[in-house]
Amino acid sequence: MKAGFARALRIADFPASGIASVMLGGWRILVARAGEEFRALNDRCTHAASPLSTGRLRHGAIMCPLHGARFDLASGRCVGGTYRAVRVFPLRLADGWIEIGLPDDPPGPGEAPLEG
Repeated sequence: MKAGFARALRIADFPASGIASVMLGGWRILVARAGEEFRALNDRCTHAASPLSTGRLRHGAIMCPLHGARFDLASGRCVGGTYRAVRVFPLRLADGWIEIGLPDDPPGPGEAPLEG
């Protein structure tokens, strides 16, 4: 992953729910806030391809709304399950913005956002 960082959203505009979903460079990215830390993951469950941003945020993990699998916000790994980890993106805060580090390549079929 060597592409640059892209502005995702202003920190001041981040939703009180602790979850936002943004499109950047062909990726749908879940941005989550756990305490004072922000994390960025691919917004697609590796099991059921559901958008994780419609799930619940609990104890540093996001829960898939379709089947309840939980993915750790820091590592992307499935907590207490055997599903493949979700891609984690580098994130930084700069000049009042949340910025996400994007890969050079667009998402492949297993990571691309679903249409609809």
